[in-house]
Amino acid sequence: MPTGTVKYVDAKGQWGFISRDDKQPKVFLSLDTVLRAGHTEIRKNQRWSFDLAKGRDGRPQADNLLLLMDG
Repeated sequence: MPTGTVKYVDAKGQWGFISRDDKQPKVFLSLDTVLRAGHTEIRKNQRWSFDLAKGRDGRPQADNLLLLMDG
């Protein structure tokens, strides 16, 4: 499972991007996915482990999240 840190969160906290530890392109993170993982919000500097899934636009998206550190 890739790991990374949330580096950007939109103003409403509905989505963000994870900067991956393996230096691959950033991954989209949605609040819906975070809620499914049992957490309530996306915050900068949170560290996640995740699977890669295909997003609605065809680009990679984080799925099956595991919170490693709550920034």
